[in-house]
Amino acid sequence: MNNIYIALKSFSLMFLSLCLIASCASRPSAIKASFVSDEVYMDYSCLQLSSELSEANESLQKFSKLQESKANTDAATVLFAVVPASSLTGDYAKEVSTWKGIVQAINSAQNKLKCK
Repeated sequence: MNNIYIALKSFSLMFLSLCLIASCASRPSAIKASFVSDEVYMDYSCLQLSSELSEANESLQKFSKLQESKANTDAATVLFAVVPASSLTGDYAKEVSTWKGIVQAINSAQNKLKCK
């Protein structure tokens, strides 16, 4: 009977740990881009596209750094508080996904317009 209790307790702790790890903030590299149509950018000049791409990359970098920080904080807090901080405060995954999609759309428009 005691062995069953120990096995059940171990399984429960392992299951809880996996649930907590799964709720941690994702690394920016693991976040997929949202779909953004390149049609939005097809009327832009190559110069405008270059400027838009520069701004989009800056925003992507900004939110990727913020998301990386959330992921690092989660890794640390889960060890001490057992609850990932981002589950309480949120993260920047949506913004990273959106900006990745925008960058892809601008790149696609540049390729179709033969800007590079």
